[in-house]
Amino acid sequence: MTSGSPTTASPWFVRPPSPDHRARMFCFPFSGSGASAFSAWPAALDDVEVCPVQFPGRENRLGHPHYGTYENLAADLVEPLEPLLDRPFALFGHCAGALPAYETALRLAALGLPGPQCLFVSGQPAPHDAARDRMLAMTEPELRAEVEAFLRGRGIEPRPDVVGLGLMVLLRDHAAAGAYRREEPVALDCPIVVLHWRDDPDVSLDDLQGWRRYADEVTFRAVDGGHYDFMDAPHELRELLTAWP
Repeated sequence: MTSGSPTTASPWFVRPPSPDHRARMFCFPFSGSGASAFSAWPAALDDVEVCPVQFPGRENRLGHPHYGTYENLAADLVEPLEPLLDRPFALFGHCAGALPAYETALRLAALGLPGPQCLFVSGQPAPHDAARDRMLAMTEPELRAEVEAFLRGRGIEPRPDVVGLGLMVLLRDHAAAGAYRREEPVALDCPIVVLHWRDDPDVSLDDLQGWRRYADEVTFRAVDGGHYDFMDAPHELRELLTAWP
């Protein structure tokens, strides 16, 4: 493994990694979004550097081919991730972003590379329950309405061009989500912390219980807020995310 910080920028990360923190947290965005989902987060939580992962096929990587499947995404991420595994790290994935985060942990283990100290999954049922996502059954007009509602909820005017671009990314991501199948859990060596948002109308605490089969140590934490409130990095979430190093 390469020691120290890389000298060249990677398109997988929106800012160069810093050598000044004792740990890192790699953050995986939800379907239809990109690294900007974490733009309101601080650059570090205490002494844990926040490292949003930028998937191909969106935002500043719009011209890059879409990853296709979560397994492909995890495999492609390993090379740019490897130089950054020189200190303790955790993985955080919100909604469908938790699934490639989990697949990345599996891929690192299979290659004998350092693994995460913790996997945080936020508002996402376990991999073998992932097909239950209500949005996977939506039509394109229904998904368009979801994009518009999300933009309004974030205080953004849903202009047709913005909605069209968001819908294009969402449809490609949903194809990957719909193709994802893991019938039998494969347990990780690290603890898993499962975050339930109390005001989330679509994902209940019961929906998250399947994660118990994915590690020897699985902890559930309820957090005040709705499904997308993680984007504002609320204080309660920050405290949970800094308890592992």
